[in-house]
Amino acid sequence: MTQEEIRLSESEARKKHWKRWGPYLSERAWGTVREDYSPHGNAWEYFSHDQARSRVYRWNEDGLAGISDRRQMICFALALWNGRDPILKERIFGLTGNEGNHGEDVKEYYFYLDSTPTHSYMKYLYKYPQREFPYANLVEENRQRGKNQPEYELLDTGVFTDDRYFDVFVEYAKADIEDILIKITVSNRGPEIANLRLLPTVWFRNTWSWGDGTAQPVLKRTSNAPNPAIVLEHPEAGEHWLHCEGSPELLFTENEINARRLYGVDNRTPYVKDGINDYIVHNAKDAVNPAHSGTKAAAHYNLTVGAGETVVVKLRLTKTALNTKSAFDDFDRTFALRLSEADEFYATVIPQDLSPDAQNVMRQGFGGMLWSKQFYHYVVRQWLEGDPGNPPPPAERRNGRNHEWPHLYNADVLSMPDKWEYPWYAAWDLAFHCIPLALVDSDFAKEQLVLMLREWYMHPNGQMPAYEWALEDVNPPVHAWAAWRVYKIDKKRRGKGDREFLQRVFHKLMLNFTWWVNRKDADGMNIFQGGFLGLDNIGVFDRSAPLPTGGYIEQSDGTSWMAMYTLNLLAIALELAQEDPAYEDVASKFWEHFIYIAHAMSHRGHDGIGLWNEEDGFFYDVLRLPDGSKFPMKIRSMVGLIPLFAVETMEQGVLDRYPGFKRRMEWFVQNRPDLTDNIASMMTEGKGDRRLMAIADPDQLRDILKYMLDEREFLSPYGIRALSQFHRDHPYMLNVNDMEHRVDYEPAESSTGLFGGNSNWRGPIWFPLNFLLVESLQKFHYYLGEDFKVEFPTGSGKMMTLWEVAGELSRRMTNIFLRDEKGRRPVFGNLEKFQTDPHWRDLVLFHEYFHGDSGAGVGANHQTGWTGVVTKLMQQSGESRHRKKRKAEPAEVAAD
Repeated sequence: MTQEEIRLSESEARKKHWKRWGPYLSERAWGTVREDYSPHGNAWEYFSHDQARSRVYRWNEDGLAGISDRRQMICFALALWNGRDPILKERIFGLTGNEGNHGEDVKEYYFYLDSTPTHSYMKYLYKYPQREFPYANLVEENRQRGKNQPEYELLDTGVFTDDRYFDVFVEYAKADIEDILIKITVSNRGPEIANLRLLPTVWFRNTWSWGDGTAQPVLKRTSNAPNPAIVLEHPEAGEHWLHCEGSPELLFTENEINARRLYGVDNRTPYVKDGINDYIVHNAKDAVNPAHSGTKAAAHYNLTVGAGETVVVKLRLTKTALNTKSAFDDFDRTFALRLSEADEFYATVIPQDLSPDAQNVMRQGFGGMLWSKQFYHYVVRQWLEGDPGNPPPPAERRNGRNHEWPHLYNADVLSMPDKWEYPWYAAWDLAFHCIPLALVDSDFAKEQLVLMLREWYMHPNGQMPAYEWALEDVNPPVHAWAAWRVYKIDKKRRGKGDREFLQRVFHKLMLNFTWWVNRKDADGMNIFQGGFLGLDNIGVFDRSAPLPTGGYIEQSDGTSWMAMYTLNLLAIALELAQEDPAYEDVASKFWEHFIYIAHAMSHRGHDGIGLWNEEDGFFYDVLRLPDGSKFPMKIRSMVGLIPLFAVETMEQGVLDRYPGFKRRMEWFVQNRPDLTDNIASMMTEGKGDRRLMAIADPDQLRDILKYMLDEREFLSPYGIRALSQFHRDHPYMLNVNDMEHRVDYEPAESSTGLFGGNSNWRGPIWFPLNFLLVESLQKFHYYLGEDFKVEFPTGSGKMMTLWEVAGELSRRMTNIFLRDEKGRRPVFGNLEKFQTDPHWRDLVLFHEYFHGDSGAGVGANHQTGWTGVVTKLMQQSGESRHRKKRKAEPAEVAAD
């Protein structure tokens, strides 16, 4: 075992809590639902970026390149000042959902460069302009732009001209579980000497101002020479010390609201949250406490950095009162050791036959996944009722957002989609996060999946929470798929499956499955209406709202997700049946569910209109009107590809191990031919005597793939588009009540405000669904074998097996991030700074989605989350230039 694997083992066994400290600070806590106490849920406006430096957070903290303990009692982060900005740089800036022409949008450049799973080593980079940060210009210019114009970015402002900026690297290395070495490296990339005020800041999350009698902690100065220190005294977290190398000025204030600045009323303490800001920026000497105590403190380093020069500042946060003279004696040696151990660990994860460029992309992909952990705190009952001794929430809250979720009690470290643009969990995002996380820390991946099903998350009725803006919304039910995949990845890594984990999630997932069956099948006919299911803007209507036509939509994707769900639960039940035959009965039940759903998908009802359109050879949503009439909405979108996800194969030997299940299955097939004759079933043997369960039979599969693999339709040089390019010249239009509803192909940002501005499934490439398509093609190959070939691309005359197609799709997706033959990364688009500058070109951003034609990154630019599955694709399929070396056989990947 590597040293990092030993730490992971100690953490799992609870011998040493190596994960007690980590990157658990959010990049943004303002503008969130948790902090919103407005009457009508105007979260962005109620708590703004401008207020954040002066206003205390109720639920959790944010900071620049920060860390905290896992309960976020103690926080550490950076503050910076270039001598020109109107405020300290204490947190990442961006536009609100109402300010950006494509919705919320971060306007800074920061990068998660590295992290081990236990956070024994971490590295972060922030690029800080030496010119005044253009806050107002960014807001005003974006406000003037329409949805058909690109976003106005920080590079567009000219603030980085002549490279007048600092690269601020922040590294953490753990000497022990609560002994954290902090190294801040400042490099002046500009042509002249420049000044930087560097203020490493430590503070307590405010837990004492909410009327429940919680004791207030305190920070104090303990020594001035040769290395000053700050002692942290917390009634729950105990004592800690922040040792500061050199002779910084120690500044103290309180993490308390500046009510005078915000509301024009007296403060209850003369020292408030933005006291250090006022001391540095406005030279307000009385803004900090001369007694050197408080609940927020900073070590003030006034740095002068020559052109091209670098300065290093060292600190140490520890639970031990070290001798200030020797606190940094072993600093460099420990840092070097932890970095070498990180390299050693990733050498066991990242294939060494990948190019150095691909290895760098994988390493940063894992780094981003691990940096995106966040302490997430949201107790809905307290949020609804308010805190003792504080003003009560508005009466509208009782019937407003999330009022039906009073049981929800979240206070955990969770994997975030993006700690600035989406600093709250999303159930289906998190499921995809767990795939790459399982490659480096399967225990954390399993914990995440279990958490979403715990009674303080899952609704008593069985629904899983979607996300804080609307807990009751409906995400695609991919949790069972993720649990099954994580189980298999973990089993392959350790040689033994965690059956206790599988049982725990299985029983809770059955409750959630029942909720779907009872709540989302309007007619009891196994055709599901799951709302928008995460696919923002995919159709002509807002599928979460009442339709302007009346009636409802029979959803191809909603029904397909449920078919996939049944097969995932069937696979889990059979795995558990190896040791407990009682699970065979449950497996039979899910087999029956699948047959009914698959039949409903393909069956042509008495009106001759089903989800499968025989004439076109494609699946469509069907609009059912109040008078009972219905018609297909012929949009060639991801909705028609999702049925491919409902596929599972089983080897003959496996089936024979479950005689009870086999007997009941054969009875069902023999006695219900009306349900099983016209779908791909378990009765026809395929390659290696395998059996197939799928919605699409081989003929339907060929029809669908003609569209999917056509470069004039779905197939992009960088993956599968969410909408066929066909609709660029042939938009789908539907007239309802003299109003035209239409769907056009949009390869990048959305031109509609439906579901927010920057969410768009009308053309871009989205990694989660592309990942599932790759996996589905692999499964079909297991059954159909080498003799089943399709054209790739359609019309090229080049025939490939489905396994080869899956590999080519994987490599098209990974090529988004890799340098091409001209040395350019598609993800950077036309951003020349990123394409050519040696200080930018190897810094990878893992966007929310990607331009359907160029592969350029679009949407949230730090959403390593579900885009992080690129690490799994690279691990199993390699890269284009190495595909001949690493052409894995199907059996090698089937188990993981």
